Amino acid sequence: MTLSGERGTSAISRFVQQSPADWSEYFGYITDQGDRFFHLDPLWADANIDAVAIDNYMPLSDWRDGTEHADAGWGSIYNLDYLTANVAGGEGYDWFYASALDRDQQRRTPIRDESVWQEDWIWRYKDIRGWWENDHHDRVGGVRLDKTAWEPRSKPIWFTEYGCAAIDRGTNQPNVFLDPKSSESRAPYFSRGWRDDTVQMQYVRAVNRYWSDPAHNPQSEFYQGPMVDLTRAHLWAWDARPYPWFPGNATLWSDGANWARGHWVTGRATAQPLDAVIAEICARAGLTPVDVSRVYGVVRGMAVPSTDSPRAMLQALMLAFGIDAVERDGTLRFVTRDGRAVARLGADNLVRADGGDLTRIRAPQADDAGRVRLGYVAEGGDFDLRTAEAVFPDASSARAAGSDLPLVLPEGEARLIAERWLTEARVVRDSARFALPPSSGVGAGDVVELDTGAGASVWRIDRTTLSGPREMEATRVEPGVYGHGETDLGGSQAAGYTAPGPVQPVFLDLPLIPGTEVAHAPWLAVSARAWPGAVALHRREGSDQFVLNTLVAQRAFIGVTATPLVAAPAGRWDNGPALRVRMMRGVLQSASPQDVLGGANRLAIGLGEDWEVFQFAEAEMVAPDTYALRRRLRGQQGTDGIMPLDWPAGALVVVLDGRLARIDLPRDALGGERAYRIGPASRPIDDASQRDFVATAQGVGLRPYRPAHLRLHALAGGDLAAAWVRRTREGGDAWGSAEVPVAEAYERYMLRVRLGGEVLREEVLDNPAFIYTAAMQATDGAGAAFAVEVAQVSDVVGPGPFARAEVLL
Repeated sequence: MTLSGERGTSAISRFVQQSPADWSEYFGYITDQGDRFFHLDPLWADANIDAVAIDNYMPLSDWRDGTEHADAGWGSIYNLDYLTANVAGGEGYDWFYASALDRDQQRRTPIRDESVWQEDWIWRYKDIRGWWENDHHDRVGGVRLDKTAWEPRSKPIWFTEYGCAAIDRGTNQPNVFLDPKSSESRAPYFSRGWRDDTVQMQYVRAVNRYWSDPAHNPQSEFYQGPMVDLTRAHLWAWDARPYPWFPGNATLWSDGANWARGHWVTGRATAQPLDAVIAEICARAGLTPVDVSRVYGVVRGMAVPSTDSPRAMLQALMLAFGIDAVERDGTLRFVTRDGRAVARLGADNLVRADGGDLTRIRAPQADDAGRVRLGYVAEGGDFDLRTAEAVFPDASSARAAGSDLPLVLPEGEARLIAERWLTEARVVRDSARFALPPSSGVGAGDVVELDTGAGASVWRIDRTTLSGPREMEATRVEPGVYGHGETDLGGSQAAGYTAPGPVQPVFLDLPLIPGTEVAHAPWLAVSARAWPGAVALHRREGSDQFVLNTLVAQRAFIGVTATPLVAAPAGRWDNGPALRVRMMRGVLQSASPQDVLGGANRLAIGLGEDWEVFQFAEAEMVAPDTYALRRRLRGQQGTDGIMPLDWPAGALVVVLDGRLARIDLPRDALGGERAYRIGPASRPIDDASQRDFVATAQGVGLRPYRPAHLRLHALAGGDLAAAWVRRTREGGDAWGSAEVPVAEAYERYMLRVRLGGEVLREEVLDNPAFIYTAAMQATDGAGAAFAVEVAQVSDVVGPGPFARAEVLL
């Protein structure tokens, strides 16, 4: 009592006095002989102490593996009703484990006061209300002694600490933690040791939910406040070190590795419960009533474009977290898949229908996807866009499935989602039809175990009729698919601060690619050692005037070839030696031939002026940041006309995707040299990080393609007939048209006859044919060996690449 008295005489005019106690000691002390002492009552009753302070780490669950343990009927450790019921129930309230062996075997001993006083609460450390609102009497040798100094309901209770580690089954033992440097480091009872943000969130929600209910938290008539003052409940732990640099900066803070499975809520506090997010989306859409009580998960962040419908938002969440939505009894119920059967059915339970009592269907294996790619936003890593991939080792199909989720995810969780998708895609090949009597109580969304004599299997009911025998359509499920796993792979870290420096621009005068953009305007790809967040391109006007031209928001994926790429025919697969590319930034991934033909994996290769567009189907990482590209399509978008004999090692390679920016350029500026200044958008135009360069755009997007199938035929009398097939740079993929569109102001060609480097004749034609008569040949002095070249002419940029045929008479 000396300590509390000394604190009361502080020079500070008034402050609250409290001294926290452990949750297992605040309520008293029980000896090995069974005596009961309220040994802290003199402290709690002291006038200098204003509150009963408890470090509250009481367990809220007793969860184990399998479906046969004592609490399995609750369905999930994340069940909020289950955890809430154990705030003042379960272990430490209704029962206890007398030994470690009893805990292993779930042999529970009820907590009862067998005396005539029937004061069960004096043995329950969880019975805060019983302790708070009753007189306290020590028990010694079975004798109830006089009342202690404690006055019932006289002081509020504070939780000076409460919390739970973000670790698998953390609610089984919220007080423990993992720290390799601590002798007290250990995982909770029956934990599998992996990170689990959901169980931490559900713990906090359950504690706050229970004590926010006036039925559980009565008011005191002495101090006019609730028994448990939640305004003085302190969640452990918020770290003053800034997230994500803690835990990301391991060189500065050595305990960062403990964050993933620790008690920290720093970096997690802004996350939202998945069930609450779904309920809010439904409410905004006017979709009621809904039931989300069996939805579990954490939404760390979600990009919601203003054009997204509620359906699109729900679809992204349902795909990511494995959620089914079914209508039952007028309520739309959302349920997290877990593969747990609610009923076990045998042949005797089925109603015989036309075609038999059970029909099983298996989809062809050709429909299976061999790999799944999942795009997501990286947690704690500057919100970079990342890709997680899952591949079946024995996959015989090259088909890949994928989706981009607008969700912030840890790397491990994204990988688990991809693996679940891939496994589900194979399992759901099996479907079944059967009928059950109306009395079965089974409906859409339920999972049943079906055993008709050929072995048990588990099925999720997708559809059911409502009249007569309930006809069911079901899909096979594997419960193991829905088991959780390690979500923390330590992959995402925020980049340390680096002052913006110069960037590396690549000016690309490219052909028309998607077919809808401004054809003549060039593209800009930008990379940098440290990406400044945004890059500004200014055009110089005069000696010192600059006008903003465009902003580049993303760093382009740029690489350098490590091996030559020799010329190859266009329009067919190039299966020549692999092209090795060392990427400065970004990754290259394989794609199915169908996806490549649809436009995937498009690259530009060049040395700064001319660029060939090509695609690839196979990418193999052969060294850090180095890929071997095979099965290529060369000379795409008409660039076969400028393809050299080989692109040497050291040529630039640029991934043609949404990371490039279009340069604003008027058409009348084509062919003219323009000066630019480029650098970080956050820095002044005269900053040292800005870089000047000069570039000339020729309007390659307007350049006609090289004509195809140039043929020369000798005619009677020494005449020579030339003919060719016109190609088009846009609108040429429609199969219903007999001819491709001209795509120019008029159809015009330039034909040249060459002897060595000398042009003997040049003709401008308006149709794809020409007769080079014997008289012309004599006049030109063509002789017995010469070449004929032909190109289509644009009214803006002139002739395109020439097709060439050699003549030897």
